[in-house]
Amino acid sequence: MIIGVPKEIKNHEYRVGLVTSSVRELVSLGHQVLIETNAGAGIGLFDEDYQAAGASIIPTAKEVFTRSEMIVKVKEPQAEERAMLREGQILFTYLHLAPDFPQTKDLIDSKAICIAYETVTDHYGRLPLLAPMSEVAGRMSIQAAAQALENSQGGRGLLLSGVPGVEPAKVIILGGGVVGSNAARMAVGMRADVTILDRSLDTLRALDREFQGKAKVIYSTDEAIDKLVPGADAIIGAVLIPGAAAPKLITAEHVKIMKAGSALVDVAIDQGGCFETSKPTTHTEPIYIVDDVVHYCVANMPGAVARTSAFALNNATLPYVVKLAQLGYKQALLDDPGFLAGLNIMRGKVTYKEVAEAFDLHFTDPAVAISMH
Repeated sequence: MIIGVPKEIKNHEYRVGLVTSSVRELVSLGHQVLIETNAGAGIGLFDEDYQAAGASIIPTAKEVFTRSEMIVKVKEPQAEERAMLREGQILFTYLHLAPDFPQTKDLIDSKAICIAYETVTDHYGRLPLLAPMSEVAGRMSIQAAAQALENSQGGRGLLLSGVPGVEPAKVIILGGGVVGSNAARMAVGMRADVTILDRSLDTLRALDREFQGKAKVIYSTDEAIDKLVPGADAIIGAVLIPGAAAPKLITAEHVKIMKAGSALVDVAIDQGGCFETSKPTTHTEPIYIVDDVVHYCVANMPGAVARTSAFALNNATLPYVVKLAQLGYKQALLDDPGFLAGLNIMRGKVTYKEVAEAFDLHFTDPAVAISMH
């Protein structure tokens, strides 16, 4: 198979779909890998490194898209990239379609085979291709909150940890999954006053065992959120409904009653955000202020630590890329129900239920869609 990797073009996105070790493995299996020039330069992987791994260096993204049977990326394709997709071409990347109708429409119109990292599941129902970036984003969220609380950013002027004689910041984490648990580890490590909310008792029990009283764990209800919001110094939004738009757990009314200079960090922004006042921001301009509350809503947080993120992502995605290349998309997906769950759009049909529901579009079962071609 001919596999193409274009250079990412989203704001301050330096990750790359395939690192050199992944290229070497694919080439050793007899596949051809096309890398757009400088695609990995932002993480210290240069054209000569890719050539040494067996890749061909291609001067433009257009040529990469034109020549490749499968495109492997990191972030959702931007409008100019979507215009280069063609019927029957495989796209394997993060998509986050539920809050993004323009992208959804363009991918439907392209008639490409669009497989989303974030909805692939494993045998336990976990999200193995989302997990590495969730780990990174969860840990980064506390760094972001710490910075947002600084006076220079419009924050309250708080040090998360406090110092002897001065109390630490109160950090509320909405969601105890991969993002939330990693955020909690960082916040506890920085000696903040941490409270985690979740609706899974098993998750709460596991977090309670892990933190042994260093973080409070509370069952998430509207009433619990209402009680906690006014006293919070920082709130981390870490909720996820796979493939669907995130629920708005913090309303505009909540924001109005928060302390001036407190911080909201919305890690769910890729799925539309879990704060009503959230809107996507970039690494260039990461924050804005609403009702004196600092909002950090960067849609590609792990892109700021791109080398760590790219290698972590490749560790998870490479086995799936190999399956697609070795078996073809039909057999690779049909052999693995969890991988099949990654199929969001197939030759003009919406094959992920939550995406179809988000835009009132017709849903086609992914296995049925594959059998039709």
